[in-house]
Amino acid sequence: MADAHQQCRSSVASAQISRRRFLSLSAAGAGLIGAWSLAGCASGTGLADSDNTIRAAIAGEPDQLDPHKTSAYFSFEVLENVFDTLVEPNGDLQMVPALAQRWDISPDATRWTFTLRPGVRFHNGDPLTADDVVYSYRRIIDQQLASAWRLENVATVEKTDEQTVVLTTRTPSPNLLATIGGFKGMAIVNRRNVESGEIATRPIGTGPFAYESGSPGTSIVLKARPGHWSGGPHVGAVAFSFISQGTTAVSALRSGEIDWTDAIPAQQLRVLRGDDAVTLGTVTANDYWYVTMNYARKPFDDIRVRQAVAYAIDRPSIAQVVGYGTATPNQLAIPSTSPWFTRYDRYTAGLDRDAAQNKARGLLRQAGVRSLHMGLMVTTEYPETVTAAQVIASNLADVGIDVSIEQLDFGVWLDRQSQGKFDALLLGWLGNIDPDDYYYAQHHSKGTSNSQKYANPTVDRLLDAGRTELDVATRKQIYADAATRIADDVSYLYLYNPSATQAHTTALLDYTVRSDKAVRFRDARLDRSRGA
Repeated sequence: MADAHQQCRSSVASAQISRRRFLSLSAAGAGLIGAWSLAGCASGTGLADSDNTIRAAIAGEPDQLDPHKTSAYFSFEVLENVFDTLVEPNGDLQMVPALAQRWDISPDATRWTFTLRPGVRFHNGDPLTADDVVYSYRRIIDQQLASAWRLENVATVEKTDEQTVVLTTRTPSPNLLATIGGFKGMAIVNRRNVESGEIATRPIGTGPFAYESGSPGTSIVLKARPGHWSGGPHVGAVAFSFISQGTTAVSALRSGEIDWTDAIPAQQLRVLRGDDAVTLGTVTANDYWYVTMNYARKPFDDIRVRQAVAYAIDRPSIAQVVGYGTATPNQLAIPSTSPWFTRYDRYTAGLDRDAAQNKARGLLRQAGVRSLHMGLMVTTEYPETVTAAQVIASNLADVGIDVSIEQLDFGVWLDRQSQGKFDALLLGWLGNIDPDDYYYAQHHSKGTSNSQKYANPTVDRLLDAGRTELDVATRKQIYADAATRIADDVSYLYLYNPSATQAHTTALLDYTVRSDKAVRFRDARLDRSRGA
């Protein structure tokens, strides 16, 4: 933080908490007040409590502010507004120009030439050039950062002049635009900001808003950067507060203390729908939630045991309890709203609950399993995992499987996942666009997120082929085949596709809820007279 905010930091020091922790129920209200106290400290810069500052509440704190190193959604919610990518998905998730104003593709789809927009500058005044794009992608690849797996097919990244970058791929790459355009980990960063180490605490991008200040455990303030290539922003600032308790966030929204939130408990939807001062947006998200079992631990290496669990779980009940009617049960990853959707209902086809449970018991007997204890690892950072786990535990108890729910801090959860120290775990994958996003890292035997240690040579061949197939119909069939085999093997036991649900005051205009859950405030406007 800049020296101008030193006094402000001292005034809220007692309210600070360590990263990855949330505000407790008793402290949530105080945390909200602390956030606005911080905004008040920033009033000298014209940011705080003004009619032109969007006050946004998210459910957790970013784990860090380096977009290449984080994989946390809370980080991306903030950083989406600070950084840009070379291309980006529009509302229909089709890739359109962003920092690159146009591109050309060789006939074999292995050479991609991007021409940058002229006149773009980083927040520190440095001009954006092809060197910055080369540096950003080489950093991800060479340091094997969070999204390096997305660039595995990239052979070279070169500049041909100050405004032109060429990416050469080893094989035809039908999904390259989606790879570099999905915000997760693909931001174009400023070399000076990285090499100074300041990117971790004071990131510098080319986006519509610049990092202004922050208080750990409480808030981050972004200040508008006029003249962004998108035509925005149209507000002076965005002040993010971190409110883990959804009821607190909803109350703050309805009372006018905040303008926007996605920290919305499903049981609060009816209340929000009946509030004329609130606009509620809900769309089917491209996310999915799943359970996976550890192939390296017996008896979960036995497909009959995994399939027994798949038959025993009541997905509609889980979706209802978690989403209150907004989540959609699904036995594959990709939602029905996607052109890549594949129909699959092996674990429910022609079966009522009693028949499905009998099927599960029969498979357990065939596997020689008379009694089974299963630890199910969830994280308190995503409360829906705890709720879903409780339903799953009840479902599995009905077929003789005793489930112990392990509620962990997300950092501990990640450590145990990476070390393979689990029987089963429950979580979700967010921000998917291309089918490769849904399946390769998670289910290829060499996938970077294949913590369950799944290996199927046929699936490997299909996923490899999907990365190079240019014909759309053929590619869709490849992924349908791969997805079916993945579900048959229960590499992941898919539960449901959630909704993207956000709410804002009627004073906030021109904001769109997106199925990829990208939070973009660059087009938003404020008219306080409408919210009065």
